Amino acid sequence: MQTNSVKSRNSGGLTATGGLSARKRLNQAGITSLGFLILATFIGMFAYAAIRLTPIYLNYVKIAGIVDGVYKEFDSKNPTRNVLVKSISRRFDVESITNIKARDIKVTSDSGGFLVSAVYDHSAPYLGNVSFTVHFEKKALIRR
Repeated sequence: MQTNSVKSRNSGGLTATGGLSARKRLNQAGITSLGFLILATFIGMFAYAAIRLTPIYLNYVKIAGIVDGVYKEFDSKNPTRNVLVKSISRRFDVESITNIKARDIKVTSDSGGFLVSAVYDHSAPYLGNVSFTVHFEKKALIRR
């Protein structure tokens, strides 16, 4: 009997089948504090990047809506360039877009109509001297 108790104390948590005992398996489950800190840092950096980029993309959605709205309103209705520019300007005022101006939207003559294009870059600071620069391009051909 004494040999069994010595054997069980010195076995290091191994069972007779060679596997780890239930007590040892419970101690090995989980994440260390350092691992958790590293994981939380990476998740926090991505969350902060998403917070910085979300308003930029929401503004782009507004600008794309303006270009699409002008297209839907004036396509195949024989508009003039001045009418298109005034409509874009009014829509910019209503949407309260501040990162670009209505005059930055190009309305150029094209074969069979006008090409309305919003091409711009937007930068957002991230950490220190690191920033995000996002390029946007939205075009619509308005036929006469």
